[in-house]
Amino acid sequence: MCHCHRHQRRLPPALGRRRFTTLLLGGTCSAALVACDPADVGQAFVSEAEVEQLGVETWQRIKEDEPLSSNQAHQQQARRITTEILTAIGEDPNAWEVAVFAGDQANAFALPGKKIGLYEGMFEMAGSEAQLAAVIGHEIGHVQADHSEERVARQLGTETGLRLVSTALQIGDVGYANQIAGLLGAGAQYGILLPYSREQELEADEIGLRYMARAGYDPAAAVALWENMSRQPSPPAFLSTHPAPGDRIEALQEMIPEVQEQSRGSG
Repeated sequence: MCHCHRHQRRLPPALGRRRFTTLLLGGTCSAALVACDPADVGQAFVSEAEVEQLGVETWQRIKEDEPLSSNQAHQQQARRITTEILTAIGEDPNAWEVAVFAGDQANAFALPGKKIGLYEGMFEMAGSEAQLAAVIGHEIGHVQADHSEERVARQLGTETGLRLVSTALQIGDVGYANQIAGLLGAGAQYGILLPYSREQELEADEIGLRYMARAGYDPAAAVALWENMSRQPSPPAFLSTHPAPGDRIEALQEMIPEVQEQSRGSG
């Protein structure tokens, strides 16, 4: 019989990943799935380390499938902005990897395991370096807030997500699962759009604003970025997994005064 325990993240020693998947698919935990919050059920069976491994596997697959940008200025700019933000928040930039991929889509993503990807089109969309910092800060925010881990845990706790996540738990298959890329937040390029929740997006926005401000960037640039996106005749891919631009802009505008005050107080 399954029980709900918050914050219990690792598989019981006697229950391997494949055996756990079989039990789930067979309905052994059906009562718990009904009685508990899906995320709580999932958290009992997935560890942070496992989700990070999924992120690393997915990142490697993307780098095999998607050509890197040959624009060295873009690559250097992305690395420099990322380094500035990570240094400002006390993170080791050497523990993170950022890459710019070829393609005119205005898209960016982050993966557990401290991986950040941007496409060339995002550099065309962003009207300034501060706007790029808003994108990168937002993606760092998703990683720091463990949003991918929350999504995996929630999928594990719902019967509709069991077959999807069972692929992730069978490590030999994970490198080839488009659905897993979508679940972790990097699926737009594979046609698997699984948006973060509104709460997760707003949390990443707030974290990103604070991070970019600490690095010396004007957080108001985030509003300008979304205004740029909302004016496009054909919505960028980045928008397909985000709330409506008008709602996003309004929420950002409400956050900015507090972020600026915090930034002045810590300066």
